[in-house]
Amino acid sequence: MNRTQLRSFHAAAELGGFTAAAKALSISQPTITTQVRSLEAAYGVDLFIRNGRRVQLTPVGEELFEITKRITLHEAEARQFLQAHAGNLAGHLRLAAVGPFHATDVLVALKTQYPEIQVSVLLGNSQLTLQRLLEFDADVAMIAHFEDDPRVEMVPFSRHRVVVFVHQGHPWFDRKSVTLSQLRNEGFILREKGSTTRLAFEQALERAGVHINSVVEIGSREAVWKAVEQGLGIGVVADFEFVPHPRLRTVEISDVEITTNYQIAYLKERRGSRLIKTLVQIAQSVGNAN
Repeated sequence: MNRTQLRSFHAAAELGGFTAAAKALSISQPTITTQVRSLEAAYGVDLFIRNGRRVQLTPVGEELFEITKRITLHEAEARQFLQAHAGNLAGHLRLAAVGPFHATDVLVALKTQYPEIQVSVLLGNSQLTLQRLLEFDADVAMIAHFEDDPRVEMVPFSRHRVVVFVHQGHPWFDRKSVTLSQLRNEGFILREKGSTTRLAFEQALERAGVHINSVVEIGSREAVWKAVEQGLGIGVVADFEFVPHPRLRTVEISDVEITTNYQIAYLKERRGSRLIKTLVQIAQSVGNAN
């Protein structure tokens, strides 16, 4: 086994095919195929199930892929370490976040100080964001709801109130607040399960013994906004995420404080990464400023 064989295997596993891997590595497709087959023959294992141009990992291949993800990350961190000591902090940072609002503020601050750092952002609910971190598809996560995991280091970021928002045709449009009990039997447009805002809201309702009607469940923040704008029901949002709109208005819940706590997360085994340390420091300064 050599590094070239592992690199070819990793590219094919990540991109789902030998042709795509060859293009990404700027080598020929037969070279990729030969290197992977040599690796399989050397250890008497099957790493892929071939299906035309597409390939599928076998169970052994899936386990090896988890290992090569780590190898690839450590190589990137070694480059970042040397670049940092040369006075040039650069590299590619993958950020997973539960929403674009905080993530954008952090990215602006990061790119202002370190323009050479390349960043890609993956958006999703808290459950998906944590999964991306644990599966090495993200370097850092900006997450809200989180259950302790021994693999993950958490750094507090910010805390926000949960509010409801209504369409201009709703009787509450001109109200500043309602009580939690007044939400009883009202129709709500909710995010999918795994949304931190939804979880915090439902836990508060359960503690108070208040039942609401779920009109529809939508797995997109933008779609929830559109549904509320069309008058289909009431929405729920963290206060900082609400964007002023002439036909929508937030209404505070006056008798109970429902909050979501946002945190920066990264894998403990990667705590030595200079790039991750830099992002965490910048995120903390942004969070404190907000």
